[in-house]
Amino acid sequence: MIKTLGVLGAGQMGNGIAQVAAASSIEVLLYDIKEEALTRAVTNISLSLDKLIKKEIIKSQQKDEILKKIKATTNFGDLKSAQMAIEAVSENENLKLEIFKKLDQTLSADAILASNTSSISITKIGGVTKRADKVIGMHFMNPVPLMKLVEGIRGLATSDETFNKTKELAEKMGKTFILVKDFPGFAVNRILMPMINEAVYALYEGVAEPQAIDEAMKLGTNQPMGPLTLADFIGLDTCLAIMNVLHEGLGDSKYRACPLLVKYVEAGWLGRKSGRGFYQY
Repeated sequence: MIKTLGVLGAGQMGNGIAQVAAASSIEVLLYDIKEEALTRAVTNISLSLDKLIKKEIIKSQQKDEILKKIKATTNFGDLKSAQMAIEAVSENENLKLEIFKKLDQTLSADAILASNTSSISITKIGGVTKRADKVIGMHFMNPVPLMKLVEGIRGLATSDETFNKTKELAEKMGKTFILVKDFPGFAVNRILMPMINEAVYALYEGVAEPQAIDEAMKLGTNQPMGPLTLADFIGLDTCLAIMNVLHEGLGDSKYRACPLLVKYVEAGWLGRKSGRGFYQY
C-alpha cells in the first residue's frame, strides 16, 4: 500500500489530488517550482475542506488532520522518499517528459511514476525512463474531490503489479478506477473534446449564441453544464492542446480544432482562470 505520495504541480488538479490523498491518510509531498503556487494551493485546499465541513461530509477536526498530512515544497529532492509520484502539471508534452526523466533519477527504483495527463501517450512517457513497467496514467476528473472517476491508462510496458497497486491507491482515495487503453485522448476526452470543439464550431458558424448553445445541451441532453461553460472551466488552452493531440495522433480531420478556439487561446482568453473565455468572469 502506498503510504507516501508525491504530487507534482500545485494547480487545480494537483491540489485536488493532494487533498483526496491526505483525506485518505496518505502522507503527501506537494511539489511546485513556485512558492506562491504552493501557498495558493494550501489555501484552496483549506477552503475546499471548509465546504465539505459545511455540507457535513467531514467534521471540523478532520480538516487539521488532513492539512497536516500535506507537506508543500519547492525542493524536487524532497520527493525521493515517495513510494509513488503523480505528475499533474500543464498539458505540455515536452515538460512532462523532462519531469519523468527527473523523477526516474530521483525516486527509488521500485517507485511508481504516474501521470495525470488527459491525452498524452503513457507509452511515450514511460519510454524516457528506465522503468517503463512502473509508469502508468492516472487521469483524475476535475474537480478531483467531487468527481469519482479515474482513468487508469496502461502503457505498452506497464506491469500488472503497477496497474494493481495504482488501482488499489485510487480505490483507497474513494475513486472508481477504470482500465483504458493508451490511445490519444483515452476514453473521456476522446468523446468529450470533440463535443466541446463542435460547440465552438456552432458558435463560430453563428448557429447560436453561447448561452443558447449551453442551455440547449443542458436542457436537451441533461448535462449538468453546457459545453462552452465546461470549456471555460477546463481552460481553453487545455482543450486546444487535447484537440491537437487527437488530431496529430489519430490523423483524422474531424479532430481539427475550431479556428475560433485557436483565436481565443492566442488572445489569452483561456476561460475562468484568465477572467475571460466564452464568458466573462
